[in-house]
Amino acid sequence: MKKIQKNQRKRWLTWAEHRKELMEDPEVSQAYLELQPEFAIIRKIIEARIKRGMTQAELAKRMKTRQSAISRLESGRANPSLNFLKRLAQALNFRLEIRFLPENYLK
Repeated sequence: MKKIQKNQRKRWLTWAEHRKELMEDPEVSQAYLELQPEFAIIRKIIEARIKRGMTQAELAKRMKTRQSAISRLESGRANPSLNFLKRLAQALNFRLEIRFLPENYLK
């Protein structure tokens, strides 16, 4: 078996390094920007659930749904309806607010 020298080993990238490399591609960067609303919603849902000290299973039980539905939502594999988001907010004792902002709001 061939011994690999220390300087020949592949260096693993951190997530920050990998993300930086990805963002150098204009197509990836544009797709990322377009997905920001979805990422923001997912982040807020996870933060709200954790703030309430609830597991996905506990939240699902309050919503009368399955834990797998919460998992799909939090992983970005589901596109929730407005009704689902209302039930989610109610189960977390939050108020759902949806806003439209001018295109140049964050620029």
